[in-house]
Amino acid sequence: MVVCNNLGKVSIRSWDNFDSKIHAFKVHDWSEAIRYSPCENYLAVGSHDNHTYIYKIDEETHEYKQVTKDHAHSAWINAIDWTTDSSFIRTSSGDYEVLYFNVAENKYDPEGKTTTQDKTWATNTIKYGEDRKDIIPSGVETKAHIRSVIMSPEGSNLISGDNFGLVNLFMYPDAKTEVSNSYSAHSEHVVCVV
Repeated sequence: MVVCNNLGKVSIRSWDNFDSKIHAFKVHDWSEAIRYSPCENYLAVGSHDNHTYIYKIDEETHEYKQVTKDHAHSAWINAIDWTTDSSFIRTSSGDYEVLYFNVAENKYDPEGKTTTQDKTWATNTIKYGEDRKDIIPSGVETKAHIRSVIMSPEGSNLISGDNFGLVNLFMYPDAKTEVSNSYSAHSEHVVCVV
């Protein structure tokens, strides 16, 4: 289990005993996006210093060694997705930007949208992109009200939580607001859908 705090500390805990700390390290600023690669050999940490830090995990010692700090976004990282083969990540930021990083080659990929076209994403949590541009209701002035996005296990629905207390269900890949179902879930922001 990975725990992050507002001071930039990252703590890896034993699933069997949360008090048992396996490893700990610090990134520059606090993090709201963190995700293991599908192969479980890497951990990506998105920080509020606008960078994503990628750590390689030693299988024997369980040490986490930073292998890179990606090309910086111009705002904080709010979501991270890995490809199923653990070769790429894509990140979205607070200024609605999506960037791609080639983990296998350890470099930022400015053509990542095209490069990853034939890849399958293990997770689908970024808030912005061509395949989800229509999840923002008409009449809303900003994209900032979308708090969380997730894909259904079979990949046929995109689900979002928003600042209006709604959980929104979209068909995927044709995610359009006018054919979505919205459910009143909370009286405040829905900060995470899982």
